[in-house]
Amino acid sequence: MYMKVLAITSCPNGIAHTYMAAENLEKAAEEMNIDIKVETQGSIGAENELTSAEIEEAEAIIIAADKAVEKDRFVGKKLIAVGVQEGIRNPKNLIEKALGEDAPVFNGGGSSNKDKMPTSSESTKQNPIYRHLMNGVSFMVPFIVVGGLLIAIALTIGGVPGEGGIAIPEDSFWKTIEQIGAAAFSFMVPILAGYIAYSIADRPGLAPGMIGGYIAANGSFYGSEASAGFLGGIIAGFLAGYVALWIKKVQVPKMMQPIMPIIIIPVLSSLVVGLLFVLLIGAPVAQVFESLTGWLQGMQGTSSILLALILGAMISFDMGGPVNKVAFLFGAAMIGEGNYEIMGPIAVAIAVPPIGLGLATLLFKNKFEKAEQETGKASITMGFFGITEGAIPFAAQDPLRVIPSIMVGSMTGSVIAMLSGVGDRVAHGGPIVGILGAVDNVLMFFVAIIIGAVVTAFMIKFLKKDVDRPINEETSEASDEQTTETETSAQKVENITKLTDITNINLIDISLNATSRDSVIDELITKLDSENALTSSDDFREAILAREEESSTGIGMNVAIPHGKSDAVKAPRVVFGIKKDGVDWHSADDSLAKLIFMIAVPKHAEGDAHLKILQMLSRKLMDDEYRDELLRAQTDQEAYELLEEIK
Repeated sequence: MYMKVLAITSCPNGIAHTYMAAENLEKAAEEMNIDIKVETQGSIGAENELTSAEIEEAEAIIIAADKAVEKDRFVGKKLIAVGVQEGIRNPKNLIEKALGEDAPVFNGGGSSNKDKMPTSSESTKQNPIYRHLMNGVSFMVPFIVVGGLLIAIALTIGGVPGEGGIAIPEDSFWKTIEQIGAAAFSFMVPILAGYIAYSIADRPGLAPGMIGGYIAANGSFYGSEASAGFLGGIIAGFLAGYVALWIKKVQVPKMMQPIMPIIIIPVLSSLVVGLLFVLLIGAPVAQVFESLTGWLQGMQGTSSILLALILGAMISFDMGGPVNKVAFLFGAAMIGEGNYEIMGPIAVAIAVPPIGLGLATLLFKNKFEKAEQETGKASITMGFFGITEGAIPFAAQDPLRVIPSIMVGSMTGSVIAMLSGVGDRVAHGGPIVGILGAVDNVLMFFVAIIIGAVVTAFMIKFLKKDVDRPINEETSEASDEQTTETETSAQKVENITKLTDITNINLIDISLNATSRDSVIDELITKLDSENALTSSDDFREAILAREEESSTGIGMNVAIPHGKSDAVKAPRVVFGIKKDGVDWHSADDSLAKLIFMIAVPKHAEGDAHLKILQMLSRKLMDDEYRDELLRAQTDQEAYELLEEIK
């Protein structure tokens, strides 16, 4: 009998597991004489997308994913959702379950696979609390930006001086604009709470999260003149999310299942969260938040300097990472409370690292390679628009000198802004917010950014070593040719059609001597270095180990695919080694890594090259016989000939 199954595979980091699960599902379906189509949702987006007609014809849907997948298009279909590892390890079992009589029919309402799936080696590396919080913040920020900009524009154009400062006449058109901005602000806490809950429990958590956030933002519910603010919103979001998630797991009769996500879960969760906030949580949190806000607003002298130093250091330390986001969230929340002088120093600190490093490339060219000097121009542009991440390429190359330099610069700018009373009404930074009229004391805002950037540039001058320069014109020309060759190679990433396009027999070693993961990495990097594939083996090793920290690249089945993206790589290369007795790589299936493929990709060409190589490897390495053939290779030449099959 003809049967058609559709599947989606996805993993949160990279794409190796995405394609491995897809390959195994396709193989299992072929053996079972079942027609299958698999949509892969990797780092480059969805590929092989499922059409409406195919969904209509399908008997069942399989989702093997370690991140949330939108399922509304599958309403009325048998659907099972598991982790991506299940797709790799038990594809036949998944297909049988999906086609079985007991397979659940998806009825919509946002039921999510993410609370049912086993935790993979990749997802365990992520902090779920931080992930849920950042989900709420990402949805909240646009409301603050819209509200802040509209209020700032209304005050700038329609405001008139008065005894209490600038005010907008009640009968003015700009008063309406201000009110629209205030309306946008009023959504801040409910949106924050709602999308924290959504991240935890999917759609059933959204309504109770927003209702809890609304209660948190309105002290009248719990007899308080002050609200619980963003702290209360965070608590309400997590509370609503986990209450909804707990109710979702309660077993109910089949006849009640369709109404669970749209009636039962939202109503019960909203009641639980609302009553807990009104009766127990709201007033104490409001008191804490009121005290915190009062302390911040009353900061003077050395206390305000200390706060500015801390905020500046946090913003610049990881340039858009978790530490940066904590400080940013703090400033954004204060905007909602009417305290703009916290976001002001943050807005300055956000812009200083990329602008300061760009300035350094212009003033002190002897500290930077030609490619870095070009990056500096882009860095200044990114800093202008408040994108701190423009400093990352420089920090990745020389973190021990660059990070202290940008921290000192950001701290300097932040202190100047704090002492000058610079305020920012928008949850964003960089000169752009000053030009748009969202900044109080705009002159000192620009002065703070300029001084912070200059301090950063001179810190670079004193800390960073000079770049080695060619000693004669002939060497210079050779260097230019090499640079051009590297750039051309990066541009031709699209022309990689098989693995041997980016490897050779000198990058193969079938008898690795190392006995640990890190020593294997060092041995393979030595191979790359000997082939003149790197400008700095230390920098590339740092990139490889940083990737391993995110999650192990031991993908199981005796295979590891360590990969690094670094400016130290001249052009995409793959080095292959065999460790006959294996080495512990913390693989998902606990197998020892015997076949090790190290991928080296230039930072500026990381996207397509990295993903294309991973995809080629992942699909071919699903073949048990092929892996056995590689392990039996007696010479490097024999191994190279086998690698020619990877296309």
